[in-house]
Amino acid sequence: MAIAATDLVVGAPSGCCFADNGVQKETMTMTSPTSEPTTLQPLTALHTGSGEPVVLLHGFMTPRCWEPVAARLSSTCEVFAPALTGHWGGPELRRRFLNVAALADQIDNQLDELGWRTCHIAGNSLGAWIGFELAARGRARTLTAIAPAGGWDCPSLLQLRIGLKFLALLPIVQLGKHLSPALRYSTPARRLALTATSGDPSAVPERAVTTAITAALHCPAMLPLLIGGLRMPGPDQLTTLKTPVRLVICEHDRVTPNRSYTMRFLRDLPDPTDLIVLPGAGHVPMLEAPDRIAALIAEHIHTSIHERVA
Repeated sequence: MAIAATDLVVGAPSGCCFADNGVQKETMTMTSPTSEPTTLQPLTALHTGSGEPVVLLHGFMTPRCWEPVAARLSSTCEVFAPALTGHWGGPELRRRFLNVAALADQIDNQLDELGWRTCHIAGNSLGAWIGFELAARGRARTLTAIAPAGGWDCPSLLQLRIGLKFLALLPIVQLGKHLSPALRYSTPARRLALTATSGDPSAVPERAVTTAITAALHCPAMLPLLIGGLRMPGPDQLTTLKTPVRLVICEHDRVTPNRSYTMRFLRDLPDPTDLIVLPGAGHVPMLEAPDRIAALIAEHIHTSIHERVA
């Protein structure tokens, strides 16, 4: 397949504006960089702005990872970022095994509650995989897939490798639950979190690192998803997908490295698929580059609307 490739879209597309403060945020009080935050609370969903309907889907994180992006989109878009089942702030997990289809069912129901038959979807990691599932169901006007999970065949060595990578984190997460706040949010813990999520740790705000650690410690869905993931293939129906897709891959992605985990998407996604390589970014680029991510999502939406009108 032929994919149009570019390095980066750095600014807002013509006709699109971003709000500077479209999201109401709490003030987080911290006595020191290693103390436990006193006002950071779980978020069931982030819902802000007006305009084109946009759903933002997180990975093993929380909707809070989308706050800076949602703020920038909110002047032209109505943004909805829900917490996934079994994740911090999300619906309670009531099953032993969990898969992408079940998480997509949750979003399906929430879209119905909002009255959105279709919407624009942007997802990161697991959230991008869910986005592909929703696109296959006809719910997506556009899809921006950022460092998507699911880029493997089943069974395959790649599938086993990613499963083992996350399984290795489970003992660390369990240990973290029993540590004091001083250790839980210590410099080594923050460094570990930043290594997994970012390419430029210095660009990630302290609050975002604290949120990422807290979300990992409150994610009962991790093990059920890993077990379910070892038994299910990656996104199907890629070759027949009719949704305009923008595939965003991150140069320093240490979770799903590009050389291995992007090939299936490059092979199977139909034309025209837009490939964006994000220089310097890690697996969760919203944390370190919200301006760039918001611009990429907005441009994809704007281009799709323009093409529909034309």
